[in-house]
Parts: sequence; C-alpha cells; structure tokens
Amino acid sequence: MSTRTVHTVHPSPLGDLLLTAAVSPASPMLTSLSLPGQSGAPAVRAEDLDDRPFIEAHRQLDAYFAGRRTRFDLPLAATGSPFQQAVWQALDSVPYGTTATYGALAARLGVPRAELRAVGRALGANPLLVLRPCHRVIGADGSMRGYAGGVERKRWLLTHEGALQPTLV
Repeated sequence: MSTRTVHTVHPSPLGDLLLTAAVSPASPMLTSLSLPGQSGAPAVRAEDLDDRPFIEAHRQLDAYFAGRRTRFDLPLAATGSPFQQAVWQALDSVPYGTTATYGALAARLGVPRAELRAVGRALGANPLLVLRPCHRVIGADGSMRGYAGGVERKRWLLTHEGALQPTLV
C-alpha cells in the first residue's frame, strides 16, 4: 500500500489554514495544520492539492469557528519524538474554554519543573495547531507566552473559546 501526502487550504477567521494529510487506501490521517506565516509550516506542491480527503476536517473546522464544536474527532498522525507525542496527547485533556499552565501540563506528564522548557519546546513543535490545542497553555502569571501561529492568534482563539474576555477598543 502506498501513502501519498496531499494538502488543502481552509479559510478561517485566522487566515487560510494549510492542512496536510497522509493518504493511504485505508484512510487519510492529518499530519499538520498550519497558520499563515507560521515558521516551520510544511512545504507543499501545487500538484498535491486535493480537497477530497479533508471533507470531514473542513466540516469540523467550520463548526468550531462558528462556535458549534468544542472538540475535534479526526484521525491524526503527527510525527514527533515519544516525548513530543506525550505532550501533544496531554493537550487533549485541556478542555475547551479553559487554560492550563506550562507547569500544570508538565505535572500531568510527570515532568520535573527543572525540565519545564522541554514541555514548551514540544508545544512549539506541535504540527496540528488548533486541532491539538497548544493555544490553551499559558504562563503561570497568565501571560500568553509564545505560540507558533503568533500570540495575537492565540489570544483570538482563547477569546473565541471563552477563556479570555474580549478586549474593547
């Protein structure tokens, strides 16, 4: 069985999201979701554009941005070290509309405080932004800290989910 990588673009309030998937005869598995301008986003080729494997992802993302979905139920196949995989899976336990600190996430994983930066690096390498909600992880003082998609997008996502109050201007 051969596997090929395909991509699509999903319009969103954050800009056009780039989704990639590994497609085999069995089923497509999402390998990344990147935001516009994100460093480390995968390089794609025009000839690999294919919307068909992403029908369910489009449906769920539309529902999320419309405020009708709080969790994603999509097949994910992100590549990372065992430690990164553990950190990314732990993100699934941070509920919609809430936040967790880097320290709390590290404690859930049994990572000593002295190795807290390793958790931050693993979050920074998360290839499935929005789907694996690293935007819900904040500093112990409530600060936004880094986000691969940009701190303003992190703030937008947390406001959208109700974890932050909208800023009046």
